[in-house]
Amino acid sequence: MSMAQSERTRKRSKRLLRNLSLPIYCMSQKVEKPVLSGQRIKTRKRDEKEKYDPNGFRDALVQGLERAGGDLDAAYKFLDAAGSKLDYRRYGEVIFDVLIAGGLLLPGGSVSMDGESPKTNTCIFAASEDMETMRNFEQVFVKLMRRYKYLEKMFEEEMKKVLVYLKGFEPMQRIKLARMTALWIGNGCVPPSVLLVLVNEHLLKDNLALEFVLEVFSTVKAERGVASLVTALKRGQLEGRLLEFLPLNRRSEEVLAASFAPRGLAELLRLHRAQASQEARRELTQALLDELADEKPVRDLIQELRDMAQKHSIPDHEVVAIIWQCVMSRGEWNKKEELLAEQAAKHLRLYTPLLAAFAQSAKAEIALLTKVQEYCYENMSFMKAFSKLVLMLYKTNVLSEEVILKWYREPNSSKGKVMFLDQMKKFVEWLQSAEEESESGEDED
Repeated sequence: MSMAQSERTRKRSKRLLRNLSLPIYCMSQKVEKPVLSGQRIKTRKRDEKEKYDPNGFRDALVQGLERAGGDLDAAYKFLDAAGSKLDYRRYGEVIFDVLIAGGLLLPGGSVSMDGESPKTNTCIFAASEDMETMRNFEQVFVKLMRRYKYLEKMFEEEMKKVLVYLKGFEPMQRIKLARMTALWIGNGCVPPSVLLVLVNEHLLKDNLALEFVLEVFSTVKAERGVASLVTALKRGQLEGRLLEFLPLNRRSEEVLAASFAPRGLAELLRLHRAQASQEARRELTQALLDELADEKPVRDLIQELRDMAQKHSIPDHEVVAIIWQCVMSRGEWNKKEELLAEQAAKHLRLYTPLLAAFAQSAKAEIALLTKVQEYCYENMSFMKAFSKLVLMLYKTNVLSEEVILKWYREPNSSKGKVMFLDQMKKFVEWLQSAEEESESGEDED
C-alpha cells in the first residue's frame, strides 16, 4: 500500500468513528438553551399553588358593586365584565353569598366582617321586599348564569347551604329569600327539590321550614299560576311530602290544612291527598300480596284489609278492585282456553268470601264487574271466560242480579263491550224472566 492510500484509509476510518459516536453523544448530553441576562424563568401554572383567598375576591366584588350605587343594570355590567378578570369558577359560591346576603356567609347565617370591604348593600337582603324589586334581582342572577353557564350547578349547591342557615337570618330576610326562591324555581335556576334541605330538626321545631315553603308556594302561585305551582311540586316530587315540613309533634292532615288553606293553597292540599291516597293504595296492594303469598286465612285477611282501608280512607269499591288484581296475579293459567275458564273459576272460589266482604254496595259490585271485564279484555286468553266467571261470582253471592242487569244495560267500560254483552245475553234473559215471574207472583198475591 502506498503512502497516499494509507493516509486516505486513516482519514476515512477517523470520519467513520466520529459519525458513529455522534448519536450517542447527543442522547447523553443535554444542551441547555441560552438564557438572556436578567430573564426570569416562568414556572408552569400547574406547579404553582395559588392561595385560596375568598376575602380578597369578595373585596373586589363588593367594591365593584358599591360603585354601581344600587343600580342593578350597572351592577350586572360590572359582574359581566369582571368575569374576564376574576376567577368565577373558583369563587362562584362567594359571588352568590355576596348577591344574596351582601358578604361572605358564615355557618349559622351571619356575614363575615373581616377584610377591607366586607359588605355591600347591593344584595337581596338589603333590597326592598316588593315583587318588582325581587324580579329585577332575578334578572341579575338569570343573566349572570346564562353568561357563565358553569355557575348554574354552583348555584344549586349554594342554595342548599343558604337554606340550612335560615334560622340565622332576620324574619324579613327570610321572606325576601323565599320570594326569590319562588322566582328561581319558576325560571328553572334551582330545582323545587332544593326545599327538602329544610326538613331539618332545628328548622322544623320553630315553624321556620313551614313558613318558608308557604311563602315560596304562594309566591309561585301569584307569579306563575296554579298549574305552574302543581307542576313544580310534581317535578320536585314534593306533593306527597308536604307533611314533612311540619314540626314532628304536629304532623297531621288537620294541621296541614289549617296551614295551607289560609294562604290560598287549597290546590296543594288536594294534590297532597291524592298522592297520599295513591301511596296508601300501593301499601295496601303490597300488604295483600305478601299475605296471599304467606297463605294467610281469608277471615284474617278481611279484618286486616278492613283496618288498613279505614286508616287510609280507601273506599270499598277501590279495595275490591285491588283484591281482584292481587288474587288474579297469583294464578298460573293453563294455555288451553277450554280449560282456562274452569281453572280460573276454581282459583277464584277460594277468595269469594274476601271479595264478598268488600262488595257490599252496588258501587263496589259494579267496580268489581268492570274490573273482571277489563281483565278478560286485556288478557286475550280470558276473552271467552268472562261469562263463566261472572256466573260463578253470582252463584257465590258476590254479585247480585240487580247489578248484573244494570251493568248489561249501562256498561261502565267499553273494553270488549260487544263480545261480553253477547256472552251474557242468555244469562241476562234468564235473570229477566226470573225477575218477571217473581213480579207477577207478587201481583197475584
